[in-house]
Amino acid sequence: IEFVDGVEFSYTDPVDQSIATNQGLILNFKYTANGNPARVVFRLSGTGSAGATIRMYLERFEGDASLHDEAAPVALLGLATKALELVKMKEITGRDSPTVIT
Repeated sequence: IEFVDGVEFSYTDPVDQSIATNQGLILNFKYTANGNPARVVFRLSGTGSAGATIRMYLERFEGDASLHDEAAPVALLGLATKALELVKMKEITGRDSPTVIT
């Protein structure tokens, strides 16, 4: 899995067009074996820093239909590991595993 780039993202409200900046981080990857894209999104949820939650969203394109039945935790493990190492999650938070998985 090769890191391609990372960008901060903002959100534009479709109703009032207000813009919320620094809403999170998008890390884009490419699977070196087949060139398929993947991305990981990190965003802070909650108010303030005490008791806030870091949410991590994983997306991976898989064109090989024979792999579509693979369980998500198995299919996304390499991507999750790479992203967590890249952002130094354990070093920054002191946690080596999530408290909630959905």
